[in-house]
Amino acid sequence: MTALRIIIAEDSVILRDGLAQLLIDRGNEVVAMVGDAVDLGPAIDEHRPDVAVVDVRMPPSFTDEGLVAAIELRRKYPDMGVLVFSQWVETRYAAELLAGNAAGVGYLLKDRVADVSEFVDALTRVASGGTALDPEVVSQLMGSSRQRESLERLTPREREVLNLMAQGLSNSAIADALTVTDRAVEKHVGNIFTKLDLPPSDAHHRRVLAVLKSLA
Repeated sequence: MTALRIIIAEDSVILRDGLAQLLIDRGNEVVAMVGDAVDLGPAIDEHRPDVAVVDVRMPPSFTDEGLVAAIELRRKYPDMGVLVFSQWVETRYAAELLAGNAAGVGYLLKDRVADVSEFVDALTRVASGGTALDPEVVSQLMGSSRQRESLERLTPREREVLNLMAQGLSNSAIADALTVTDRAVEKHVGNIFTKLDLPPSDAHHRRVLAVLKSLA
């Protein structure tokens, strides 16, 4: 696995240093660490990392500075991965973060990441242009979505599949998670595309559009 160049934006010194050490121990390079959103932009400009790990609530107001900064970074550097790593789900800005292009975006909740390897895998996926969304984030964003009527067309199983798609899982991985066949997953994915009125296009592009439509 190719080593990642990473910037960490986290106001907690203990968490910031601990996360950096975990990533370094797994062969990655932490090129910069910052404690607030103000310093994040200049650090990105200087180091141009593969991916940035960004907390939501940072100084000075501890509200949504990190997430707002992440949105700006995505606009300025659309090819750079951004993984929001927080205790909080801020639905308004999270939907905006994902609305332009969900490729290379992640949103994980700190208290729900139980395995370091899973976190590193998610970070690698985001850096490579994939997505990594915690199911709770997806659930809350779906609940606030203007696309609720479209989503109500989905069966409970199709919603499960869409949640797993949002986490960046392939059809085969979804089949394993749900203990069903690959063919069954393909059928569910096809139904999701149809019910969300997504036209035929590149398969990966339609998967991203399906997730975005649920979050819009």
